Amino acid sequence: MAGTLHIIGGGMAGLAAAVEAAGCGKHIILHEAGRACGGRARSYEDRQLGCRIDNGNHLLLSANKTVFRYLAMTGATDTLTGPGAPLFPFVDLKEEARWTLDLSRGKVPWWVFQPHKRVPDMRLVELRSLQKLMAATGDQTVADCLLPGAFSRRLLEPFAISALNTSYETGSAALLGAVVRESLSQGGNACLPWYAKDGLSESLVDPALAHLAIMQVEVRTQSRITALDCERGRVTALQTSEGTLPITAEDAVILAVPAPVASSLLADRLPGFSAPDEFESILNLHFRLDQAPQPLGTFAQSGFMGLVGSIAEWVFLRNDILSVTVSAANRFATQDQDTLASTIWHDVRRACDPVLKTALPATPPHQRIVWEKRATFAATPAQNRLRPGPATALVNLALAGDWTATGLPATLEGAMRSGVQAVYTLGLRRPS
Repeated sequence: MAGTLHIIGGGMAGLAAAVEAAGCGKHIILHEAGRACGGRARSYEDRQLGCRIDNGNHLLLSANKTVFRYLAMTGATDTLTGPGAPLFPFVDLKEEARWTLDLSRGKVPWWVFQPHKRVPDMRLVELRSLQKLMAATGDQTVADCLLPGAFSRRLLEPFAISALNTSYETGSAALLGAVVRESLSQGGNACLPWYAKDGLSESLVDPALAHLAIMQVEVRTQSRITALDCERGRVTALQTSEGTLPITAEDAVILAVPAPVASSLLADRLPGFSAPDEFESILNLHFRLDQAPQPLGTFAQSGFMGLVGSIAEWVFLRNDILSVTVSAANRFATQDQDTLASTIWHDVRRACDPVLKTALPATPPHQRIVWEKRATFAATPAQNRLRPGPATALVNLALAGDWTATGLPATLEGAMRSGVQAVYTLGLRRPS
């Protein structure tokens, strides 16, 4: 198999495509417009905090088979950490309640019959919400499927906003149902939580780049593709700031860029092309302490905690860094950032002080706000219908990205799945 495969975009979808395609017989060139690969899942040295941080927090589940396959192929499986059990500590700041969701390992949900392992005050009838989500049609929202009660308020609503990065009132029930179908409905063995031990780049980017170097994949950073030339149903050239790259009959292209970039490149090339055009932001706050706090109980075992009744949904502890995630953050875009950070720190203290050996300071010594303005497409039913599949009318062009029609929300698993599917679509590999 001769020729060159050009992968445009070095985020998770592009990296997954490159790892999957490596060794297929084509020379592979990965074009990344920025200075570093990784997209919205990378680490960097932050001058304000004086340390290395991630640009966001990502909690993986053992059900994320594509991600774990990628990690295995790049030799990075041991860069993750987690409690080693399906344990999820939570605190409800509104009602001053704490519990640990402790899922049964197998598919039979024995945990729902054990009050100390389930959501406090939940009723068994509320489990029908899960069935309704998994059976949801394309027009239904998450709110349409949730039965009122503690199970929804304390688990499914926070789960929905984290998975969809969209409010449960407007978020797609079908997309959340797909997540439930692949994780919670499969039992605790599919819900083991994992996250990067040292950093996102150390887990998801650096090992992949090292693997690609061994596989003789050419990675070009600061290589921006400005236009695609097309004739007779094929891509014939890539326009760059440095000139034209001809695309021969043996070459292929995977476009793994954000939806707005794909739209700008393809709007005049593919009549009828559609892509999501409404987006939600994610707000991450990193608080660096003068010394690493000592967690207690399940928090020490997990390293993270779910927050209910708070602006943030999750808090992670890694050494001397406390990080929180606020999903669907467009609603806070007009608020004063210092006031918002102060409110969140107040919530973090209320959540963490009872499970730390020493209480947190009244104000954080150092803090950093990282706001991803267009983190994901808005996962509403209407936007979900705009997502294109990997194949295009241009026979040598395939699409990848968490915004394409993966059947999942805009997650790491969805992004990587799209990259792998793009390789299959071009016939460079066959599904195993």
